[in-house]
Amino acid sequence: MRIPARSVCTAIRDDIVSGVLEPGSRLAEEQLARRYGVSRVPVREALRTLESEGFVVSRRHAGACVAEPTGQEAADLLETRMLLEPLGAARAAQRRTEAHLKVLRGLVRLGRERARGGQGEDLRSLGGWFHETLTQASASPGLITLLTQLRHKIAWMYAVEQPVQPMECWSEHAAIVDAVARGDAERARALTAMHAERTARAHRLRIPPPRPAVRVSQHPVNTASVRD
Repeated sequence: MRIPARSVCTAIRDDIVSGVLEPGSRLAEEQLARRYGVSRVPVREALRTLESEGFVVSRRHAGACVAEPTGQEAADLLETRMLLEPLGAARAAQRRTEAHLKVLRGLVRLGRERARGGQGEDLRSLGGWFHETLTQASASPGLITLLTQLRHKIAWMYAVEQPVQPMECWSEHAAIVDAVARGDAERARALTAMHAERTARAHRLRIPPPRPAVRVSQHPVNTASVRD
């Protein structure tokens, strides 16, 4: 497939997150350039960016490879997001625009409709858009960048179970929007913290188990001398 050079980083990241490019696999510039229909220059730049984000590592004699995160690294990232999302909601209560509120309320309305209809896949997408919009409403570029990167990496490391009671989830979203609309930063922070803690319990690691080590034979080499 041919994509714009500026989109190569996004395309490689998406393929890593979706599992098309598996953890530990080598990322050869020439092969990636052919895959995305670009020269090696944007591929090389994309790999540098993805290495700074933690999706790619450089290994001696192997070059760029997809990173292989540990369970502890995944847990740390999930905890970090749980700390930052309430901060984003608090700032959104202070800095949101009417346009942000319109989008958030529209997403809550759609979420409730889909929850009543049992449309699980739509709910997953709507939930992602809700939290992305809430983060954008914080009007904090540094926080937006951090949370965006965290969401990409958490989506790579975890599978998320659908909530047993989706209407309850969207009621929590609605309460957060009400607090943001009123400019109540502390309530928005507290509600988002409770929501983040509850949803974190639905995350299940999908990091593959470590590769088996190469076994070395313990049998001694036959070094018997040749008889005369």
